[in-house]
Amino acid sequence: MNSEVTVERIATADRGDGLAEPGSRGSNQSGMRAHNERLVLTLVRRHGALAKAEIARTTGLSAQTVSVIMRQLEADGLLVKGDPVRGKVGQPSVPMRLAAEGAYFLGIKIGRRNEELVLIDFLGKVHGRVQRTHAYPHPEDTVSFALQALRELTDPLSAEQKARIAGLGIAMPFEMWNWARLIGVDPAEMATWQDRDIKAELAAQVPYPVYLQNDASCACGAELVLGAQDTPRDFLYFYVGYFIGGGLVLNGTLYSGRSGNAGALGSMPVPGPGGSLQLIDVASLSGIEKLMEQEGLPTQGLWGDPENWSVPPGIMDIWIADAAKGIAHAIAASASLIDFESVLIDGWIPAAVRDRLVQDVRTALARINMAGITPPEVNAGTVGPSARSLGAACLPLSERFLVDGQAFLKQG
Repeated sequence: MNSEVTVERIATADRGDGLAEPGSRGSNQSGMRAHNERLVLTLVRRHGALAKAEIARTTGLSAQTVSVIMRQLEADGLLVKGDPVRGKVGQPSVPMRLAAEGAYFLGIKIGRRNEELVLIDFLGKVHGRVQRTHAYPHPEDTVSFALQALRELTDPLSAEQKARIAGLGIAMPFEMWNWARLIGVDPAEMATWQDRDIKAELAAQVPYPVYLQNDASCACGAELVLGAQDTPRDFLYFYVGYFIGGGLVLNGTLYSGRSGNAGALGSMPVPGPGGSLQLIDVASLSGIEKLMEQEGLPTQGLWGDPENWSVPPGIMDIWIADAAKGIAHAIAASASLIDFESVLIDGWIPAAVRDRLVQDVRTALARINMAGITPPEVNAGTVGPSARSLGAACLPLSERFLVDGQAFLKQG
């Protein structure tokens, strides 16, 4: 199977002598925190540096309890002191902020045309990424890529940094085997996914916990963790990948539903030239690929860095027009059910294409009869093409350091 691997080390450290074994002191430092500790970390992540008095007022915990918690979190390297803030009377307060090096997280996105693994720190800064393009994903190749990419990104870390890796998240489409015909692959080639448990296979070979979630939901989660501070509490999220998908956020929390597949916006019925279609048929990057193939143009470049795309303007015009109309109808249908304040659109697309798509969706939405419905604002997502892999890395961050029900909170 033809593939291309790209390694990018964005930040490195002294080489260590191997991954930390479970149960080491470092592993404990980056492990599951007690509820009140995670509550404090959640507040600091949401609001930025906070003094003990502010945390006590917000949580209702006693000042003494907060002091004990914050001393422990500082001793564990998860919080660091900021500059003292002097008030009009009394001693200056000392705000505490998250320590970037307090914990590290790995995230892998398994896609239909490419895979990407990233390493981020406690603040969400990317320290390195490895990408691979392929004709279609195969379980053996995916596991091999993941293990090799993990070595590429973790070998340069010190022993202390390795000990602070809190987990590996996996973002991938559910029921991968059902997409064979849509991506032009013999169903037999994809059938092996039905009998494989990639999460369990990787968990057996790495020394930290492994988590898994739908790829579009992960992208939505990355917007909550790493996106702009003013993201609304309720919003609908679209991620334009090989197939378009989405996510649903209610009261500041990602809602994944009973089966983990809530917000499956690609399946939304939308009007088309020949009758009813699904959004996936008109607003996916597979549409651009097909148009380029019809013109005899190479398409491999679509799955590398989006900013290096070379798509003829005519093809882009056709795709954006159809995609914008489809997304607008999906928004209208969704807004009739839940009164969203905002819609965010992101994807594996150049920033300029994303911004143009957003503008055309606004125009198309304004043409739809929405009597009795308050139209939501439509804006660009703020994380970008790597939202799925970054969201995967946020899975262990959420599970191990944030309070339940507040899985994805922005760094202030």
